[in-house]
Amino acid sequence: MQKEVINQYNNKLEEQLVKLFHKSNLPLHFNKTGNKEFTNYQRISIIILYYRNGKSIRDFIEDNLKESKWISCLGLKKIPKKSTLHDWLKMFNMKKIRKICKLILPNKVELTSIDGTGFDAWQRSRHYEKRAEEIKRLPLMPYAKANLFVDVKTQIILDFDFVMGHTHDVKMAEKIFNRNKIKDIIGLGDKGFDSENLHEIARTNGITFYAPVREMDKRAYKDQRPKGFYRRQCINLPEFYGMRWINETVNSVIKRTQIHSLRSKNYFMREREFGWNVIVYNIKRKIKLSKNKYKAFFYLVIIICPFRTEH
Repeated sequence: MQKEVINQYNNKLEEQLVKLFHKSNLPLHFNKTGNKEFTNYQRISIIILYYRNGKSIRDFIEDNLKESKWISCLGLKKIPKKSTLHDWLKMFNMKKIRKICKLILPNKVELTSIDGTGFDAWQRSRHYEKRAEEIKRLPLMPYAKANLFVDVKTQIILDFDFVMGHTHDVKMAEKIFNRNKIKDIIGLGDKGFDSENLHEIARTNGITFYAPVREMDKRAYKDQRPKGFYRRQCINLPEFYGMRWINETVNSVIKRTQIHSLRSKNYFMREREFGWNVIVYNIKRKIKLSKNKYKAFFYLVIIICPFRTEH
């Protein structure tokens, strides 16, 4: 008699949170003595639920956390207050956030893509901003820029770089490629990443990078070859270069479903806010990929074979 397998998790998100915390090797408590009302597993889970919800801290605690089943799922003895959750957001720096983000990476990466995108770093209505401009000139809205290094197959974000202001894509990509630990992969980028120095950094860190060569100066000769050994190899791009547009899809999904504008006021908190949103996005991708993994397809094939009978 076959025994029925009972799932020990209440939902897919709880399963991913438990696996993520076990992989992080974080202790249950940072302090050996003192208050231990909440564990680090509860802190990380509530922060991820908060950014997944997309509401303010007060509305998330009052309207969502208190009325949900996550109180029993996480084993909470008490519901954290608004100030408590705000302190937890300051507790995890970018080093810990990047460490958590690396735990959600896919097992095998072959083809990657990199691209930059911008975010509004202030909550201000575009409609009323246009009307207010007719009366008086408003200060410019703070602008944040991020470069996303994405796995093309799974659409999971492998790494990112975040700055406040306008920075060249090549400078941000150099930081990402210098941090890369995945070897023997292919990287794709647009014309903004056309740099011989970036190609050299990518090859040193195990990335075979392809980016279209920028158009030469009109005053130069048409038959003039671009400078740089790796840039000349990108004159004829591979057939799979069109997969670079997957990065545009990831940028669109994050802006439509998660980050409409950054809420934090300080620069270091905006960077952490973006890092947590990357973790939330990767967890959602993991859940979606796990659902598609167990889908089964059945095909019925009927073969008609004529045969001869003897009387």
